[in-house]
Amino acid sequence: MGKGMRAGKRPKKQGGGNMQQQMQQMQAMQKQMDEVQAQIDEMETTATSGGGAVTVTVTGKKELKDIQIQPEVVDPDDVEMLQDLILTATNEALRQMEEISQAEMGKFTAGLGIPGL
Repeated sequence: MGKGMRAGKRPKKQGGGNMQQQMQQMQAMQKQMDEVQAQIDEMETTATSGGGAVTVTVTGKKELKDIQIQPEVVDPDDVEMLQDLILTATNEALRQMEEISQAEMGKFTAGLGIPGL
């Protein structure tokens, strides 16, 4: 038997109904978060570099969906420039999608007082 317990007596429940209500609220919030994440996954964002020479589209799942390269930037003697333009556009599109994702998901964590979120 635990400390302070007597035979035949049950410990008192403390806040049992409140805990159930909190669990229901957390489950509802989790469902909303899952729905928002599904919406984010369907989103796309596009970024360009080199004044529109390279255009990159990424999805909400942070997957590269499309790359458009203007013919005038394809120079066999300057492959490095094209690589830099692709990297710049891709990184910007991914950054934009991360910003969108954090803004949407941050709506749920803002009122929770969880540090670092």
